[in-house]
Amino acid sequence: MTTILLAIVIGAAFGAVLDRVGASNPSYINTMLNLTNLNLAKAILLAIGTGSVLMFGGQMLGLVDVGHMSVKTAYLGVFLGGLLLGAGWALSGYCPGTGVVAAASGRKDALFFIAGGLLGAAAYMISYPAWKALGLLDKIAGGKVTLGTVPGAKYEGLTALPGDILGIVLGLGFIALAFALPERLMGQPAQTQPAE
Repeated sequence: MTTILLAIVIGAAFGAVLDRVGASNPSYINTMLNLTNLNLAKAILLAIGTGSVLMFGGQMLGLVDVGHMSVKTAYLGVFLGGLLLGAGWALSGYCPGTGVVAAASGRKDALFFIAGGLLGAAAYMISYPAWKALGLLDKIAGGKVTLGTVPGAKYEGLTALPGDILGIVLGLGFIALAFALPERLMGQPAQTQPAE
């Protein structure tokens, strides 16, 4: 029960942060995707970089158990799904997480987005045998692998580079990019948050 309560508290806090930075506003997402306001992109890069540094640094210090690390299998369908997710994000202004946050904050259009996502998941389940028969679910690049070898992890590395160091370096790169990016790359001066 404690685990469920902790998940609810962390999820609600994460949702509140997503809403606060504008990630639940499709108009704001659109300004990021058309490069007229990169503040949200900068926040995303900063969060990914900070999380990477903390996770891999914690693993090196023995504060984070590497046994909890989960790596998803690489297969062609993941890349196809990623393209579909990106196209859906650009068209709707929502990704699965931000759509739920937007619905929780009262946006009715997000309910249609969630319904579409559930319909898409059902269509995938029904057509799963066909995707499998096409070979789109066959492992590529070794399946469950990491870029570098993480000591104590059950996953192989694509390279012999130390995965913890590589994770920290990449995380620092994301943080540097977050600070180096200008507020906009195209168009009119960036707005702080567009009207709904």
